[in-house]
Amino acid sequence: MLVLLPPSEGKAPSGSGAPLKLESLSLPGLGEARAAVLDELVELCAGDEDRARAVLGLSEGLRGEIAKNAELRTAGARPAGEVYTGVLYDALDLASLDSAARQRAADRLLVFSGLWGAVRMTDEIPSYRCSMGVKLPGLGALAAHWRAPMAAVLPEAAGDGLVLDLRSSAYAAAWKPKGEVAGRTATVRVLHAPTRKVVSHFNKATKGRIVRSLLTSGAAPGNPAELVAALRDLGYEVEAEAPAKAGRPWSLDVLVNEVH
Repeated sequence: MLVLLPPSEGKAPSGSGAPLKLESLSLPGLGEARAAVLDELVELCAGDEDRARAVLGLSEGLRGEIAKNAELRTAGARPAGEVYTGVLYDALDLASLDSAARQRAADRLLVFSGLWGAVRMTDEIPSYRCSMGVKLPGLGALAAHWRAPMAAVLPEAAGDGLVLDLRSSAYAAAWKPKGEVAGRTATVRVLHAPTRKVVSHFNKATKGRIVRSLLTSGAAPGNPAELVAALRDLGYEVEAEAPAKAGRPWSLDVLVNEVH
């Protein structure tokens, strides 16, 4: 099983240890594309701050993120599972998992990123600010920049099992499973049970809890139908229908009563 996650906008500070080593990151086939984004992002942020802020879409209050990006090559790195924070990652609460569940997280979770493409929880990275929606002056739109490298690397990373896609739309644009891989991919919406409306804040928390439940239980569904059964066994209310045509992802609705 491979679980695809979005990153968090907010991130923990960079570590105090050794700086980034691009060659040490998982999915080495993304290395060239990572280096290209890193080079341009550092150059951009080491120059005119107002231009960098406009390109990155940052508010005046986030101006400090520009200086942080300018120092990405020398800042201390720490495991991605410690860098990403926010609602989903608070609910996932990696630090409190036992050793077996942490190993499953290391093996199964993949966080998408405008800067790194995708990283595993154990990959050591510095804190940064660069969303997938950014359009860099030289490379252009990052989602488009990542499509070819992702298409070459992700099918192998997905193996022959379930792909649970919990990414937001901006990050899903960087890689869309196709063909046989798409047929064993499941996406999840979180709906308010009484109204059937999509929830926002609680959407992220619920997805974090779902991933945590799968990791702690040791459940290893091999396809979307088995995922539906596993989530129901774990106490989630799930509605799902197989796609009308083969080779298309399943869409699962998880119903919740709380919406904040």
